[in-house]
Parts: sequence; structure tokens; C-alpha cells
Amino acid sequence: MKAFRLDELEAERVANDGAYLQFLRERTMSVGLYALDAGQLDPQKPHKEDEVYFVVSGRGSITVGSETTQVGRGSVVYVPAGVPHRFHHITEDLRVMVVFSPPES
Repeated sequence: MKAFRLDELEAERVANDGAYLQFLRERTMSVGLYALDAGQLDPQKPHKEDEVYFVVSGRGSITVGSETTQVGRGSVVYVPAGVPHRFHHITEDLRVMVVFSPPES
């Protein structure tokens, strides 16, 4: 079993000066913590893997393909592989758990 604490993951992400911290990688998936601060632009490009986003905290919007929705704590968003997507209009610092399947390459 592997167990993680969000506060420790956030501290590790900050210490590594990155917006994304991958903290679990297995044969069929990888999981990371993604951070975007209020007003920040999301530089993502489409991925080769399916993704599930779980918003841990914050508020903003996400556009997936041609659909846009507001997200906040507790939101879950599925993004199929290859589909353009990005967070925007971030009004409160976003902390998002990201699951890639297969693992992010």
C-alpha cells in the first residue's frame, strides 16, 4: 500500500519549483498534483494519455475540446487522450490531482 498526504505533496511540489509533481507511477497509470495560481495561464498541450482531474481546492474554468465548465473543490473532469484542454479564468489558486492512464510518457 502507498498512502500520501496532500500537505506533504504540496510542500514537495513547491520545493521542486514546479507546477506539477508526479508522486505515483505504476504499470497502468500515473498520478500527480498540478498547481495553477489565481490569474495564471495554463500552458498545457494535449496528452497522449486519458486523464482524470480531481479538483482538490480552488476555482476556475476548464475547456475540454469545445466545452467549457466551471470547476471548484470536488469537481471531477475526464479528458480523452489527444483532446485540447486547459484551465482558465482561475479565481482561486487551483490544486488538482491528475490521473493519467496509461502512465504519462
